[in-house]
Amino acid sequence: MYTNFINKLPNILYIHSHDTGRYVQPYGFPVPTPNIQLLADQGVLFRNAFCAAPTCSGSRASLLTGQYCHNNGLLGLAHRGWELNDYGQHLVHPLREAGYRSVLIGEQHISEDPEVIGYDEVIEVDSHHAADIAPTAIERLGATEEPFFMSVGFFETHRTYRVPTSVRDTLYSLPPANLPDTPETRADMAAFKASARSLDQGIGAVLNGLHQLGLQDETLIICTTDHGLAFPGAKATLYDRGIGVMLIMRGPGFLGGRVLDGLVSHLDIYPTICELAGIAEPPWLQGTSLMPLVRGETSTVNDVLFAEMTYHAAYQPLRAARTERFKYIRRFAQYDRPVLANCDDSASKSVLVEAGWGEQQVPEEQLYDLLFDPNELNDLSPDPTRQQILTEMRERLLEWMRATEDPLLDGPVPEPPGAWSNDPAQASPNDPTSAAER
Repeated sequence: MYTNFINKLPNILYIHSHDTGRYVQPYGFPVPTPNIQLLADQGVLFRNAFCAAPTCSGSRASLLTGQYCHNNGLLGLAHRGWELNDYGQHLVHPLREAGYRSVLIGEQHISEDPEVIGYDEVIEVDSHHAADIAPTAIERLGATEEPFFMSVGFFETHRTYRVPTSVRDTLYSLPPANLPDTPETRADMAAFKASARSLDQGIGAVLNGLHQLGLQDETLIICTTDHGLAFPGAKATLYDRGIGVMLIMRGPGFLGGRVLDGLVSHLDIYPTICELAGIAEPPWLQGTSLMPLVRGETSTVNDVLFAEMTYHAAYQPLRAARTERFKYIRRFAQYDRPVLANCDDSASKSVLVEAGWGEQQVPEEQLYDLLFDPNELNDLSPDPTRQQILTEMRERLLEWMRATEDPLLDGPVPEPPGAWSNDPAQASPNDPTSAAER
Protein backbone atom coordinates (compact mmCIF):
# COMPACT_ATOMS: atom_id res chain seq x y z
CA MET A 1 0.00 0.00 0.00
CA TYR A 2 1.45 3.36 -1.00
CA THR A 3 1.87 5.88 1.78
CA ASN A 4 3.13 9.37 1.05
CA PHE A 5 4.99 10.63 4.09
CA ILE A 6 7.58 12.76 2.32
CA ASN A 7 7.66 15.88 4.47
CA LYS A 8 11.04 17.12 3.27
CA LEU A 9 13.44 16.53 0.41
CA PRO A 10 14.58 12.91 0.57
CA ASN A 11 18.25 12.04 0.41
CA ILE A 12 18.97 10.00 -2.72
CA LEU A 13 21.44 7.11 -2.68
CA TYR A 14 22.02 5.78 -6.20
CA ILE A 15 23.73 2.38 -5.91
CA HIS A 16 24.69 0.73 -9.18
CA SER A 17 26.71 -2.18 -10.50
CA HIS A 18 28.23 -3.42 -13.74
CA ASP A 19 26.69 -6.14 -15.92
CA THR A 20 24.37 -7.73 -13.32
CA GLY A 21 21.14 -7.85 -15.30
CA ARG A 22 18.52 -9.43 -13.06
CA TYR A 23 20.72 -12.26 -11.83
CA VAL A 24 20.14 -11.61 -8.15
CA GLN A 25 18.10 -13.43 -5.52
CA PRO A 26 14.90 -11.33 -5.48
CA TYR A 27 14.39 -11.97 -9.21
CA GLY A 28 14.29 -15.71 -8.53
CA PHE A 29 17.78 -16.69 -9.66
CA PRO A 30 19.96 -19.07 -7.59
CA VAL A 31 22.46 -16.31 -6.82
CA PRO A 32 22.59 -15.68 -3.06
CA THR A 33 22.36 -11.93 -2.56
CA PRO A 34 20.69 -11.57 0.85
CA ASN A 35 21.29 -7.84 1.20
CA ILE A 36 19.70 -7.07 -2.16
CA GLN A 37 16.88 -9.40 -1.14
CA LEU A 38 16.39 -7.44 2.09
CA LEU A 39 16.22 -4.23 0.10
CA ALA A 40 13.47 -5.76 -2.04
CA ASP A 41 11.65 -7.11 1.01
CA GLN A 42 11.45 -3.59 2.42
CA GLY A 43 10.98 -1.58 -0.76
CA VAL A 44 9.55 -1.78 -4.27
CA LEU A 45 10.93 -4.16 -6.91
CA PHE A 46 10.21 -3.48 -10.57
CA ARG A 47 9.96 -6.88 -12.20
CA ASN A 48 10.05 -5.60 -15.78
CA ALA A 49 12.68 -2.87 -15.71
CA PHE A 50 14.86 -2.21 -18.74
CA CYS A 51 17.81 -0.04 -19.64
CA ALA A 52 17.68 2.16 -22.72
CA ALA A 53 20.98 0.80 -24.07
CA PRO A 54 22.81 -2.47 -23.27
CA THR A 55 26.24 -0.81 -23.07
CA CYS A 56 28.00 0.51 -19.98
CA SER A 57 28.23 4.20 -20.91
CA GLY A 58 25.00 4.43 -22.89
CA SER A 59 22.84 2.90 -20.17
CA ARG A 60 24.17 5.14 -17.42
CA ALA A 61 23.99 8.23 -19.63
CA SER A 62 20.35 7.55 -20.44
CA LEU A 63 19.41 7.10 -16.78
CA LEU A 64 21.26 10.23 -15.66
CA THR A 65 20.11 12.54 -18.49
CA GLY A 66 16.64 11.07 -19.05
CA GLN A 67 17.36 10.81 -22.78
CA TYR A 68 18.08 8.11 -25.34
CA CYS A 69 21.72 7.75 -26.32
CA HIS A 70 21.21 9.18 -29.80
CA ASN A 71 19.83 12.31 -28.11
CA ASN A 72 22.34 12.70 -25.27
CA GLY A 73 25.35 11.90 -27.47
CA LEU A 74 26.79 8.81 -25.77
CA LEU A 75 26.37 6.41 -28.66
CA GLY A 76 29.60 4.65 -27.70
CA LEU A 77 31.85 4.06 -24.72
CA ALA A 78 33.26 6.98 -22.74
CA HIS A 79 36.69 5.36 -22.40
CA ARG A 80 36.80 5.02 -26.20
CA GLY A 81 36.31 8.72 -26.87
CA TRP A 82 32.55 9.35 -26.66
CA GLU A 83 31.04 12.16 -24.57
CA LEU A 84 27.67 13.60 -23.63
CA ASN A 85 26.51 16.45 -25.83
CA ASP A 86 25.88 18.53 -22.71
CA TYR A 87 27.02 17.51 -19.24
CA GLY A 88 24.76 20.28 -17.94
CA GLN A 89 21.81 17.96 -18.59
CA HIS A 90 23.05 15.50 -15.96
CA LEU A 91 20.66 14.97 -13.04
CA VAL A 92 22.99 16.59 -10.50
CA HIS A 93 22.45 20.07 -11.97
CA PRO A 94 18.69 20.47 -11.36
CA LEU A 95 19.18 18.70 -8.01
CA ARG A 96 21.73 21.35 -7.02
CA GLU A 97 19.23 24.09 -7.85
CA ALA A 98 16.75 22.32 -5.55
CA GLY A 99 19.24 22.35 -2.66
CA TYR A 100 20.99 18.99 -3.01
CA ARG A 101 24.70 18.37 -2.53
CA SER A 102 26.03 15.71 -4.90
CA VAL A 103 28.84 13.22 -4.27
CA LEU A 104 30.39 10.71 -6.68
CA ILE A 105 32.11 7.60 -5.34
CA GLY A 106 33.35 4.80 -7.58
CA GLU A 107 32.24 3.80 -11.05
CA GLN A 108 30.53 6.36 -13.30
CA HIS A 109 31.57 5.52 -16.92
CA ILE A 110 30.03 8.52 -18.69
CA SER A 111 33.22 10.57 -18.88
CA GLU A 112 36.94 9.87 -18.84
CA ASP A 113 37.23 12.91 -16.58
CA PRO A 114 34.64 12.72 -13.78
CA GLU A 115 35.23 16.37 -12.88
CA VAL A 116 33.36 17.54 -16.00
CA ILE A 117 30.09 15.90 -14.93
CA GLY A 118 29.21 18.49 -12.32
CA TYR A 119 29.24 16.69 -8.96
CA ASP A 120 29.94 18.93 -5.98
CA GLU A 121 32.44 16.37 -4.78
CA VAL A 122 34.29 13.58 -6.57
CA ILE A 123 35.99 11.13 -4.21
CA GLU A 124 38.87 9.19 -5.74
CA VAL A 125 39.23 5.58 -4.59
CA ASP A 126 42.06 3.13 -5.31
CA SER A 127 39.69 0.70 -7.00
CA HIS A 128 36.01 0.49 -7.75
CA HIS A 129 35.59 -2.91 -6.11
CA ALA A 130 33.27 -3.34 -3.14
CA ALA A 131 36.08 -3.72 -0.62
CA ASP A 132 37.23 -0.17 -1.37
CA ILE A 133 33.99 1.54 -2.37
CA ALA A 134 31.76 0.48 0.54
CA PRO A 135 33.97 1.82 3.38
CA THR A 136 34.49 5.09 1.51
CA ALA A 137 30.75 5.49 0.96
CA ILE A 138 29.97 4.77 4.62
CA GLU A 139 32.53 7.30 5.79
CA ARG A 140 31.18 9.95 3.43
CA LEU A 141 27.55 9.29 4.41
CA GLY A 142 28.44 10.29 7.94
CA ALA A 143 29.85 13.63 6.83
CA THR A 144 27.52 14.62 3.97
CA GLU A 145 25.19 17.58 4.31
CA GLU A 146 21.53 16.85 3.70
CA PRO A 147 19.78 16.62 1.40
CA PHE A 148 22.31 14.70 -0.68
CA PHE A 149 22.50 12.82 -3.96
CA MET A 150 25.24 10.21 -3.68
CA SER A 151 26.28 7.95 -6.54
CA VAL A 152 27.98 4.77 -5.33
CA GLY A 153 29.22 2.70 -8.25
CA PHE A 154 30.57 -0.83 -7.87
CA PHE A 155 32.74 -2.48 -10.53
CA GLU A 156 31.28 -5.88 -9.71
CA THR A 157 29.94 -7.87 -11.66
CA HIS A 158 32.02 -6.79 -14.63
CA ARG A 159 34.52 -9.23 -16.01
CA THR A 160 37.05 -10.37 -14.93
CA TYR A 161 35.01 -12.23 -12.30
CA ARG A 162 36.24 -13.36 -8.92
CA VAL A 163 37.47 -16.93 -8.51
CA PRO A 164 34.60 -19.27 -7.57
CA THR A 165 34.52 -19.81 -3.83
CA SER A 166 32.81 -23.19 -3.94
CA VAL A 167 33.56 -26.48 -5.70
CA ARG A 168 29.82 -27.11 -5.66
CA ASP A 169 29.13 -23.88 -7.58
CA THR A 170 31.75 -24.79 -10.16
CA LEU A 171 30.26 -28.23 -10.71
CA TYR A 172 26.55 -27.47 -10.57
CA SER A 173 25.83 -23.82 -11.44
CA LEU A 174 23.34 -23.58 -14.30
CA PRO A 175 24.36 -21.14 -17.05
CA PRO A 176 21.87 -18.67 -18.57
CA ALA A 177 19.06 -20.37 -20.47
CA ASN A 178 20.33 -19.33 -23.91
CA LEU A 179 23.69 -21.07 -23.40
CA PRO A 180 24.66 -24.75 -23.52
CA ASP A 181 25.17 -26.54 -20.22
CA THR A 182 28.86 -27.47 -20.33
CA PRO A 183 31.67 -27.63 -17.76
CA GLU A 184 32.98 -24.34 -19.16
CA THR A 185 29.71 -22.44 -18.91
CA ARG A 186 28.99 -23.86 -15.44
CA ALA A 187 32.37 -22.72 -14.15
CA ASP A 188 31.86 -19.34 -15.79
CA MET A 189 28.52 -18.92 -14.05
CA ALA A 190 30.07 -19.94 -10.74
CA ALA A 191 32.63 -17.16 -11.18
CA PHE A 192 29.83 -14.67 -11.85
CA LYS A 193 28.11 -15.79 -8.64
CA ALA A 194 31.31 -15.17 -6.67
CA SER A 195 31.43 -11.65 -8.05
CA ALA A 196 27.74 -11.15 -7.27
CA ARG A 197 28.37 -12.15 -3.67
CA SER A 198 31.05 -9.47 -3.44
CA LEU A 199 28.61 -6.93 -4.89
CA ASP A 200 25.95 -7.94 -2.39
CA GLN A 201 28.36 -7.61 0.51
CA GLY A 202 29.31 -4.11 -0.63
CA ILE A 203 25.67 -3.07 -0.93
CA GLY A 204 24.92 -4.60 2.45
CA ALA A 205 27.76 -2.66 4.08
CA VAL A 206 26.47 0.63 2.67
CA LEU A 207 22.89 -0.15 3.75
CA ASN A 208 24.12 -0.99 7.24
CA GLY A 209 26.09 2.25 7.37
CA LEU A 210 22.98 4.18 6.37
CA HIS A 211 21.05 2.45 9.16
CA GLN A 212 23.75 3.07 11.77
CA LEU A 213 23.66 6.77 10.91
CA GLY A 214 19.88 6.87 11.31
CA LEU A 215 19.37 7.99 7.71
CA GLN A 216 17.35 5.04 6.42
CA ASP A 217 13.91 6.59 6.85
CA GLU A 218 14.74 9.78 4.95
CA THR A 219 16.83 8.31 2.14
CA LEU A 220 15.52 7.04 -1.17
CA ILE A 221 17.71 4.16 -2.36
CA ILE A 222 17.82 3.41 -6.07
CA CYS A 223 19.56 0.09 -6.66
CA THR A 224 20.11 -0.93 -10.26
CA THR A 225 22.68 -2.05 -12.81
CA ASP A 226 23.61 -0.87 -16.27
CA HIS A 227 22.49 -3.87 -18.38
CA GLY A 228 22.62 -7.64 -18.73
CA LEU A 229 25.29 -10.21 -17.94
CA ALA A 230 28.63 -10.21 -19.76
CA PHE A 231 27.76 -13.55 -21.37
CA PRO A 232 27.09 -14.30 -25.05
CA GLY A 233 23.63 -13.21 -26.14
CA ALA A 234 23.13 -10.79 -23.24
CA LYS A 235 25.24 -7.64 -22.73
CA ALA A 236 25.48 -5.59 -25.94
CA THR A 237 22.31 -7.17 -27.35
CA LEU A 238 18.71 -5.97 -27.42
CA TYR A 239 17.28 -9.23 -26.15
CA ASP A 240 15.65 -9.02 -22.74
CA ARG A 241 18.72 -10.72 -21.28
CA GLY A 242 20.73 -7.74 -22.54
CA ILE A 243 18.41 -4.86 -21.60
CA GLY A 244 16.62 -6.36 -18.60
CA VAL A 245 17.91 -4.89 -15.32
CA MET A 246 17.29 -5.15 -11.62
CA LEU A 247 15.61 -2.04 -10.24
CA ILE A 248 14.74 -1.83 -6.55
CA MET A 249 13.79 1.38 -4.75
CA ARG A 250 13.36 1.80 -1.01
CA GLY A 251 12.66 4.85 1.08
CA PRO A 252 10.01 7.54 1.46
CA GLY A 253 7.14 6.54 -0.79
CA PHE A 254 8.75 3.19 -1.71
CA LEU A 255 7.99 0.76 1.10
CA GLY A 256 6.15 -2.47 1.68
CA GLY A 257 8.04 -5.25 -0.08
CA ARG A 258 5.97 -4.86 -3.23
CA VAL A 259 6.58 -6.23 -6.72
CA LEU A 260 5.32 -4.21 -9.70
CA ASP A 261 5.01 -5.84 -13.11
CA GLY A 262 4.50 -2.84 -15.42
CA LEU A 263 7.10 -2.03 -18.08
CA VAL A 264 9.54 0.59 -16.79
CA SER A 265 12.70 2.13 -18.21
CA HIS A 266 15.82 3.68 -16.75
CA LEU A 267 14.57 6.81 -18.52
CA ASP A 268 11.74 6.96 -15.99
CA ILE A 269 14.03 7.46 -12.99
CA TYR A 270 14.95 11.09 -13.77
CA PRO A 271 11.32 12.33 -13.94
CA THR A 272 10.50 10.26 -10.84
CA ILE A 273 13.22 12.06 -8.89
CA CYS A 274 11.97 15.38 -10.25
CA GLU A 275 8.51 14.65 -8.88
CA LEU A 276 9.79 13.55 -5.48
CA ALA A 277 12.10 16.57 -5.17
CA GLY A 278 9.56 19.08 -6.47
CA ILE A 279 11.70 19.95 -9.50
CA ALA A 280 10.15 21.06 -12.77
CA GLU A 281 10.92 18.46 -15.42
CA PRO A 282 13.54 19.70 -17.91
CA PRO A 283 12.20 19.82 -21.48
CA TRP A 284 14.59 17.17 -22.76
CA LEU A 285 13.25 14.28 -20.63
CA GLN A 286 11.99 11.28 -22.60
CA GLY A 287 10.73 9.09 -19.76
CA THR A 288 7.76 9.33 -17.44
CA SER A 289 7.48 9.41 -13.65
CA LEU A 290 6.98 6.07 -11.95
CA MET A 291 4.90 7.59 -9.14
CA PRO A 292 1.45 6.84 -10.64
CA LEU A 293 2.53 3.18 -10.85
CA VAL A 294 3.97 3.22 -7.32
CA ARG A 295 0.87 4.91 -5.90
CA GLY A 296 -1.34 2.26 -7.46
CA GLU A 297 -3.14 4.69 -9.77
CA THR A 298 -2.27 2.60 -12.84
CA SER A 299 -0.85 -0.82 -13.65
CA THR A 300 1.57 0.56 -16.22
CA VAL A 301 3.17 3.83 -17.28
CA ASN A 302 4.55 2.51 -20.58
CA ASP A 303 2.82 0.45 -23.24
CA VAL A 304 6.03 0.22 -25.29
CA LEU A 305 9.73 0.63 -24.54
CA PHE A 306 12.57 1.34 -26.95
CA ALA A 307 16.22 0.41 -26.74
CA GLU A 308 19.27 0.99 -28.90
CA MET A 309 22.89 0.17 -29.51
CA THR A 310 25.22 1.87 -31.95
CA TYR A 311 28.80 1.35 -30.77
CA HIS A 312 30.20 -0.89 -28.10
CA ALA A 313 33.71 -2.13 -28.85
CA ALA A 314 32.67 -2.17 -32.52
CA TYR A 315 29.98 -0.54 -34.67
CA GLN A 316 26.74 -2.54 -34.48
CA PRO A 317 23.68 -0.30 -34.95
CA LEU A 318 20.57 -1.98 -33.55
CA ARG A 319 17.19 -0.62 -32.48
CA ALA A 320 14.32 -2.38 -30.73
CA ALA A 321 10.71 -1.87 -29.69
CA ARG A 322 9.26 -3.95 -26.85
CA THR A 323 5.66 -4.25 -25.74
CA GLU A 324 4.36 -6.54 -23.05
CA ARG A 325 3.84 -9.27 -25.66
CA PHE A 326 6.25 -8.65 -28.54
CA LYS A 327 9.84 -7.65 -29.26
CA TYR A 328 11.03 -6.27 -32.62
CA ILE A 329 14.75 -5.82 -33.35
CA ARG A 330 16.17 -4.13 -36.43
CA ARG A 331 19.76 -4.30 -37.68
CA PHE A 332 20.94 -1.18 -39.53
CA ALA A 333 24.41 -2.32 -40.65
CA GLN A 334 25.54 -4.26 -43.71
CA TYR A 335 27.60 -6.65 -41.58
CA ASP A 336 25.25 -9.60 -41.04
CA ARG A 337 27.26 -11.83 -38.71
CA PRO A 338 27.59 -11.74 -34.91
CA VAL A 339 29.91 -8.90 -33.89
CA LEU A 340 32.13 -10.97 -31.63
CA ALA A 341 34.18 -7.98 -30.49
CA ASN A 342 31.06 -6.70 -28.72
CA CYS A 343 30.96 -9.80 -26.51
CA ASP A 344 33.40 -9.81 -23.61
CA ASP A 345 35.94 -12.64 -23.84
CA SER A 346 35.08 -15.60 -21.62
CA ALA A 347 35.03 -19.38 -21.43
CA SER A 348 31.37 -19.29 -22.42
CA LYS A 349 32.16 -17.22 -25.50
CA SER A 350 34.92 -19.62 -26.50
CA VAL A 351 32.50 -22.55 -26.44
CA LEU A 352 30.24 -20.82 -28.98
CA VAL A 353 33.02 -19.41 -31.16
CA GLU A 354 34.66 -22.82 -31.50
CA ALA A 355 31.28 -24.20 -32.60
CA GLY A 356 30.93 -21.60 -35.39
CA TRP A 357 29.01 -18.77 -33.75
CA GLY A 358 30.87 -16.14 -35.75
CA GLU A 359 29.64 -17.65 -39.04
CA GLN A 360 25.93 -17.52 -38.24
CA GLN A 361 23.78 -15.02 -40.10
CA VAL A 362 21.99 -12.24 -38.23
CA PRO A 363 18.70 -11.29 -39.91
CA GLU A 364 17.87 -7.67 -40.67
CA GLU A 365 14.65 -7.97 -38.68
CA GLN A 366 13.69 -10.16 -35.74
CA LEU A 367 10.30 -10.62 -34.09
CA TYR A 368 9.62 -12.53 -30.90
CA ASP A 369 6.44 -13.48 -29.08
CA LEU A 370 7.58 -13.04 -25.49
CA LEU A 371 4.62 -14.92 -24.05
CA PHE A 372 5.48 -18.19 -25.79
CA ASP A 373 9.19 -17.52 -26.30
CA PRO A 374 10.56 -15.53 -23.33
CA ASN A 375 14.15 -16.50 -24.19
CA GLU A 376 13.80 -14.96 -27.67
CA LEU A 377 15.13 -17.99 -29.52
CA ASN A 378 12.41 -18.40 -32.18
CA ASP A 379 12.43 -15.53 -34.68
CA LEU A 380 8.93 -15.14 -36.13
CA SER A 381 9.75 -12.47 -38.71
CA PRO A 382 9.65 -14.96 -41.65
CA ASP A 383 6.33 -16.46 -40.45
CA PRO A 384 3.59 -15.50 -42.97
CA THR A 385 0.97 -15.55 -40.20
CA ARG A 386 2.86 -12.87 -38.23
CA GLN A 387 3.32 -10.27 -40.95
CA GLN A 388 0.68 -7.90 -39.57
CA ILE A 389 2.32 -7.69 -36.13
CA LEU A 390 5.73 -7.45 -37.82
CA THR A 391 4.51 -4.45 -39.81
CA GLU A 392 2.96 -2.85 -36.73
CA MET A 393 6.12 -3.25 -34.66
CA ARG A 394 8.32 -2.04 -37.53
CA GLU A 395 6.21 1.10 -37.90
CA ARG A 396 6.20 1.69 -34.18
CA LEU A 397 9.98 1.60 -34.12
CA LEU A 398 10.35 3.89 -37.13
CA GLU A 399 7.86 6.37 -35.68
CA TRP A 400 9.98 6.54 -32.52
CA MET A 401 13.17 6.97 -34.53
CA ARG A 402 11.61 9.82 -36.52
CA ALA A 403 10.15 11.48 -33.43
CA THR A 404 13.50 11.39 -31.63
CA GLU A 405 15.52 12.30 -34.75
CA ASP A 406 17.65 9.18 -34.65
CA PRO A 407 20.72 9.82 -36.86
CA LEU A 408 20.56 6.24 -38.16
CA LEU A 409 17.70 7.33 -40.40
CA ASP A 410 20.27 9.33 -42.38
CA GLY A 411 22.73 6.46 -42.74
CA PRO A 412 25.73 5.06 -40.84
CA VAL A 413 26.74 6.97 -37.71
CA PRO A 414 30.42 7.99 -37.75
CA GLU A 415 32.67 8.11 -34.71
CA PRO A 416 33.37 11.56 -33.30
CA PRO A 417 36.92 12.92 -33.58
CA GLY A 418 39.22 11.07 -31.21
CA ALA A 419 36.97 8.03 -30.74
CA TRP A 420 38.10 4.54 -31.68
CA SER A 421 36.59 1.10 -32.15
CA ASN A 422 37.20 -2.43 -33.33
CA ASP A 423 36.36 -3.73 -36.76
CA PRO A 424 33.03 -5.62 -36.63
CA ALA A 425 34.77 -8.69 -38.09
CA GLN A 426 37.29 -8.90 -35.25
CA ALA A 427 36.88 -11.66 -32.70
CA SER A 428 37.69 -9.79 -29.48
CA PRO A 429 37.45 -6.30 -27.99
CA ASN A 430 41.13 -6.78 -27.14
CA ASP A 431 42.16 -7.16 -30.79
CA PRO A 432 44.29 -4.33 -32.18
CA THR A 433 42.43 -1.24 -33.42
CA SER A 434 43.48 1.84 -35.35
CA ALA A 435 44.08 3.43 -31.96
CA ALA A 436 46.10 0.53 -30.52
CA GLU A 437 48.84 2.94 -29.54
CA ARG A 438 46.51 4.94 -27.29
